[in-house]
Amino acid sequence: MSQPNPEDLEKLIDRTLRSLPERRAPRSLEQRVMAAIEARQSLPWWRQSFAHWPQAAKAAFLLLSGAFAALLFTIVFRAGADVGTSSPWTSAMGTLAHAKMVLGSITDAGSAITRSIPTLWVYGALAFVGVMYATLVGLGATAYRVFFNHR
Repeated sequence: MSQPNPEDLEKLIDRTLRSLPERRAPRSLEQRVMAAIEARQSLPWWRQSFAHWPQAAKAAFLLLSGAFAALLFTIVFRAGADVGTSSPWTSAMGTLAHAKMVLGSITDAGSAITRSIPTLWVYGALAFVGVMYATLVGLGATAYRVFFNHR
């Protein structure tokens, strides 16, 4: 006995499933779904998603958000300009300068370590990663054929 053509089998299954009568959802499920829909629709506009907000509220939110972002932008750049003068931002900018110096030291140490690794080791590690990746792909394809692709 030969195996059926996949397209013919698909058409047969489609015809069989379409010939089945429609089934109603259980009454309790239908009631719970309708209650959840009504509860969601009865929420005030500010508790619904942004798409359901009134246009005036959307516009006000966007304007206020933009104004807040501009205020933060101004504060940050004014603080950067006042580094040399005495201001409330001086101590914060000093802390940031110290953090930048520490981060630079860590980066310099990391680059010194990286430069000390022989080139052959780097190529060997890349080759090893490539072989492991190819092995993973091969094992994945084999597992798919064994477990999911029954012919």
